[in-house]
Amino acid sequence: MRPVRSSLISASEQPWRRKPRYRATSIPSSASAYGRGVIAYDEELRDRIHEHLAGHQRRTVEDPEKRRAAVAVVLVDSDLGEDRVDPAPVDDWIDGREALLHGLDGRMVDVSGGAAFLLCRRTSRLNSHAAQWALPGGRLDPGENAVQAALRELDEELGVALPDSAVLGLMDDYPTRSGYVITPVVVWGGGRLELRPSPDEVVAAYRVGLHQLQRENSPRYIEIPESPRPVVQIPLGNDLIHAPTGAVLLQVRWLCLEGRDDRVDELEQPVFAWK
Repeated sequence: MRPVRSSLISASEQPWRRKPRYRATSIPSSASAYGRGVIAYDEELRDRIHEHLAGHQRRTVEDPEKRRAAVAVVLVDSDLGEDRVDPAPVDDWIDGREALLHGLDGRMVDVSGGAAFLLCRRTSRLNSHAAQWALPGGRLDPGENAVQAALRELDEELGVALPDSAVLGLMDDYPTRSGYVITPVVVWGGGRLELRPSPDEVVAAYRVGLHQLQRENSPRYIEIPESPRPVVQIPLGNDLIHAPTGAVLLQVRWLCLEGRDDRVDELEQPVFAWK
């Protein structure tokens, strides 16, 4: 949850974008932000996402120097207003946080409603990426493929067991600076699902409405001196989600919801995620 010291890239300097200018000031998170309502969790949505994934020419990364990992983008139902309070001990983590100057206190609140995805906040006891945002997932065990690993990690981290038949498809591989190639697996949860987060890995789990990915101030791009590539930020709740999770969520919006084939694997991670 460390701040990124960088400068904002204007829309005119974003050749990878075909959208109007995005603001980077206040970040409202309610379901009605910018006039967008919640997205219905129904078979029509399921079929549309499955069709978009089936028609997508997936970009894969074959790099023997990197380890394989998978994350589960689990689509579930959620109730508007069920998340007024963040269950995580955010106050213990935000002392002196520079982002507070921009109204971002790290809380994930007022983001639920309708079709949603499951987002985890890692426990602060983990050796790497402690207290950071993540999708359920992890490295592949020997003999596993991406689907098997994503479903296994979902069960281990959130106590949710889903069959292979729940998988709608795969999105593009994302190579990370920390030495992994992540394969996102899109999974249809079939309802709200009962979540039982593992205290060893997850401090809290959230149902984030898919409509939050389509806010007018999202995505944001910033430049950093360490890389010529733009760092992507996805505003959610009172925080900013960075790559790799942020890049995966951006493709959820572009590909799954909007049917766009724009790539995200060239979008940069913040320096604190390089290790």
